[in-house]
Amino acid sequence: MTEIIDGNAVAESVRGDVAAAVDELEAAGVTPRLATVLMSTDPASETYVSMKQNDCEEVGIATADAELDPEAPAEELYDTIEELNADDDVDGVLVQMPTPDHVDSGRVLRSLDPEKDVDGLHPENIGRLVAGETRYKPCTPHGVQVLLEEAGVDPEGKEAVVVGRSRLVGKPMANLLIQKAEGGNATTTVCHSRTADLAARTREADILVAAAGVPGMIDASMVKDGAVVVDVGINQVDVSEQGSEGSQTKSDEADNEKGYELVGDVDFESVRETASAITPVPGGVGPMTRAMLLYNTVTAASLRSGVDVSL
Repeated sequence: MTEIIDGNAVAESVRGDVAAAVDELEAAGVTPRLATVLMSTDPASETYVSMKQNDCEEVGIATADAELDPEAPAEELYDTIEELNADDDVDGVLVQMPTPDHVDSGRVLRSLDPEKDVDGLHPENIGRLVAGETRYKPCTPHGVQVLLEEAGVDPEGKEAVVVGRSRLVGKPMANLLIQKAEGGNATTTVCHSRTADLAARTREADILVAAAGVPGMIDASMVKDGAVVVDVGINQVDVSEQGSEGSQTKSDEADNEKGYELVGDVDFESVRETASAITPVPGGVGPMTRAMLLYNTVTAASLRSGVDVSL
């Protein structure tokens, strides 16, 4: 029987560990604080920031919130980041992406203090990851790694295929899987939009991570029997375009009132018949991304204060 990997349950466990670490910091007189920066009126971005702030409150992490007019000059955002970098009361800074078109997202990441970059995407932190001297693992790939561990899946010696090469997920995911470390030691292939015969590559995978942002692109014909499949994709699909049955899996959390549902990059219903374990969407990788942000924030507070915690 295929195992459905429950990201909500694993995330809850991570949050419990983080809350205990917060207590250790508080006992030493340190209050970890995450600053969120939002330069958008996009409802999804606003919701994501609100959820992250609520997560922080639940585990005892303090928050600071900076909201900027999306029509404001880009320099206003860069200046806000510099102010937060200089604020000794702030341990982590998260700039909610995407930013407006007139803002250089690369400059945003480079502007962050690497020690406060709890998304782990500053060039220095990416370099440390590649070198095997990690400060913070990017939240989503780290969450995937923890899900695999909790499901009893050891990548060592296995064939891993990552579909997607983004800075946020694909590249760091591949780097984590090839590291000579616990949770790594896999033989890893990265596939993308220019990969010839993608299905031939994915069928070789013992561990398949789908992170291309294309709804339902991975079906059962592309998956090796018994593979572990991790679906990173979170795509909004117009319900009206699905038809009476729908080409995509209908989730119990489909927001039909808003006219869309959330689906992954994997055709869940077909692939679950082939895979030995699979993550659902929603309820798989998504909760882990938020949990690992809390983990990184407490790690940042520990590193900056010199107070060791149990994480």
